[in-house]
Amino acid sequence: MNFMDKWKTKLQHLPTQASIYTLFVVVTALSVYFLDKSVVAFLLLLGSLLLLYFTSFKNSVKWAVGGILLFIVIPFATSGGLAHESYMEVATQCGIYIAMALGLNIVVGFAGLLDLGFVAFFAIGAYTYAIFATPQANNFISGQLFPLSGSSFWLFILIGGFVAALFGVLLGLPVLRVKGDYLAIVTLGFGEIIRIIFNNMEKPINITNGAMGLSSIQPPNLFGLKFTFPHQFYFIVVGILVIVIFTVRRLEHSKMGRSWKAIRENEIAAQSMGIPLIRTKLTAFAVGASFSGMMGVVFAAKQTFIDPTSFTLLESITILVMVILGGMGSVPGVILGAALVTILNLQVLTELTNWLNQLTMNGTISIPNALSPSKMQRFIFGAILVCIAIFRPNGLIVAKNRKVDAEQLKAERSHTPVPVGQSTGQSGGVAK
Repeated sequence: MNFMDKWKTKLQHLPTQASIYTLFVVVTALSVYFLDKSVVAFLLLLGSLLLLYFTSFKNSVKWAVGGILLFIVIPFATSGGLAHESYMEVATQCGIYIAMALGLNIVVGFAGLLDLGFVAFFAIGAYTYAIFATPQANNFISGQLFPLSGSSFWLFILIGGFVAALFGVLLGLPVLRVKGDYLAIVTLGFGEIIRIIFNNMEKPINITNGAMGLSSIQPPNLFGLKFTFPHQFYFIVVGILVIVIFTVRRLEHSKMGRSWKAIRENEIAAQSMGIPLIRTKLTAFAVGASFSGMMGVVFAAKQTFIDPTSFTLLESITILVMVILGGMGSVPGVILGAALVTILNLQVLTELTNWLNQLTMNGTISIPNALSPSKMQRFIFGAILVCIAIFRPNGLIVAKNRKVDAEQLKAERSHTPVPVGQSTGQSGGVAK
């Protein structure tokens, strides 16, 4: 056995994995805490969540360790320097986009329904809260009852998800007869229609304030504590995200999840097996839209200002890229893809641009104006996505079906009594 084989054998032992993983988390957490601002250390700390996925620990252990990292280690590590809020802002935005990408993954990855207007549900959730958390609702509801207090935010998370799910069903009803490219065109049109409606609903009754948007949205309030900083919204987003991930994982291997995948593979075969196409597709639209609607409420409360420009087609395309990049139908893949795209846009490419601009101003390097980092940021982002698509065409983490132990299944069936008169074969024989 050579040197590399010995190390591979050692790394397969759980105590060794636990020791290395603990050391990695401690080193990265202390680096983030003591350094004023280190993007590399922060990314390595977030990468510990990805490293946890590839360990051999039990699922219950992974959930427990992940919860400790999200609720204790990461908030504590980022609180040591002046960059605390900027770290938390990136982490909060990651959580918002991960939840939306998981919702779109149900529609596109599980059910195979290409949706290019998914950001519309995000907008619906945001406006649902913003209209009633500002004086705007007084324009069409008498009594000067608005704005509602920030304590209503917690109820509106559910209301926003319900309203978005309702619109998801309304979108699904007329498009059930189309599929493929035609479905993509219809959903694209739906997304643009919603944005245009919000942009023009300032007359004859001013409901959304049109292109001017809604400002001074009431922040969340819990027992007198106002949530106004990113580190406070971080805990709200992570709490919702844990529920979303748990729900998606339960749905993935449920009867409904298997029905979605059957429709994705072959609608005719699925229908011949007794799967109701209309109800199953509508459920996919509704569940996916509800996740986006809930995060829309959080987004409106966090930003305290929204307008139609926040919900463009580019946002829908970005969320779809997250799903495709991570791996359609793969829950951990979508989480990784959403986090990667968000971090690239918000932190990595921004910091790289600032660093190159600083070198240019100091005279260290000379970059032509046409190749300015601020102008090339989107090009660099696109080039990175193209490279990943070429070398990982099926996504960063490919979707895997649950494995079934045939011997264990036979053993369980052999111990299960068969009711009298029940047959399992065409010949009418009783299972043995």
